[in-house]
Amino acid sequence: MKKLAFLTFLLLGYTVAFAQQAQPVEMADTMRSSGKIYVVIVTIIIIFAGLAIYLFTIDRRLKKIEKNK
Repeated sequence: MKKLAFLTFLLLGYTVAFAQQAQPVEMADTMRSSGKIYVVIVTIIIIFAGLAIYLFTIDRRLKKIEKNK
């Protein structure tokens, strides 16, 4: 029963996501035409890369601490 309810919830979310694509996104078109979208993409990539590096360093430190105990 839980699986059926979860599947129904996912299908409803899927249909709502596609129903909203009919409207054009003016902000994205404006940013793309002026070249600012690339600045946004590079910023997001830098943030994710920083988070990934931070998580890997924390993981290495934890493995080192666990190995010492």
